[in-house]
This record gives sequence, C-alpha cells and structure tokens, in this order.
Amino acid sequence: MLKILLAIIVVAVIGVLGLASSKPDTFTVTRSASIKAPPEKIFALISDFHHWNAWSPWEKRDLAMKKTLSGANSGVGAVYEWEGNSKVGAGRMEIVNATPSSHIAIKLDFLKPIEGHNVAQFTLTPQGDTTNVTWDMTGPTPFISKVMQVFISMDKMVGGDFETGLANLKALAEK
Repeated sequence: MLKILLAIIVVAVIGVLGLASSKPDTFTVTRSASIKAPPEKIFALISDFHHWNAWSPWEKRDLAMKKTLSGANSGVGAVYEWEGNSKVGAGRMEIVNATPSSHIAIKLDFLKPIEGHNVAQFTLTPQGDTTNVTWDMTGPTPFISKVMQVFISMDKMVGGDFETGLANLKALAEK
C-alpha cells in the first residue's frame, strides 16, 4: 500500500512539473474599460503617482503601507516605492515612458513576497466622448511561477485587481 501511495505521489509531482514546463516563458494580463472622460484627464490621474491613492486597488489593502514618492512629480522619472503587509508586499514603480494623453509605461519591480520584474502599460484611445483605457502587465515567467500557474493563472491572480482599479479610475474621472 505504501509503494502504491508513493508511486501516485511521484506521478503527480512529475505531472505537475511536466505541465509547468509547458507554460509560456512570459505572461500578459490585460483589462480595458470605457471611461466617459477626455484622455487628458485620465492621463493626469495615471501619470502622477500622487493620484494613485484615489483609484489603485492596492492602496486600500494596507492603510498603514509606507509609500515614498520621488523623482519627477509626474510622467517619465516619477517613482513610487512601497512596503506593506502581506497583501501588498514591497516594491518599486517608475514611469519610463509617457506619451501625453495616450500611453504610459511603468517599470514594475516586486521585491516581496515574491520577486518579479514586469512592465505595466496604460493605453488611452479616444472614442467620441469616451476614452478606452487598456491596462496590461507583462513579464517573464520563471519556473517556480510556472509551477504556481498550474494551479492558478496570473490572469486570475491580477485580473480582478485591474478590473477594480479601472472601475475606481472610471468613477474618479467621470466626476
């Protein structure tokens, strides 16, 4: 009986590792929202980290989170560093590209609980009296992340947060 149980465990582990090795080397999470506001207004809320406390879904997860804003006030060179509880971890964001009213790229470095180096982007596309805002994050998928993705995808882990953030951004921009 013990040999059978051990064989089942070995087969399960090999199966998980096999599935993990078939996962892609990069991930992308994307969400979009239509916001009834001009792109300039939305751009200002995203490109200035001072405004993120009003719409970012992570700001509400740790009200005692330590935040440091440095570099430029907004746009390229603006830096946001944080350290908080286990729900928000620790990391650093820096705006590395900002095309007024249309695109913002952010270098996103997670330090805790799991180290990760990703790029987040916001693309603003005017459509009549609304603006389509697309928020995406891409990054490498090291093997340990591939193992985790056998059980839960990055899209499911982060996608809901993007939806909440875009809904908050929509409510704020449409005031």
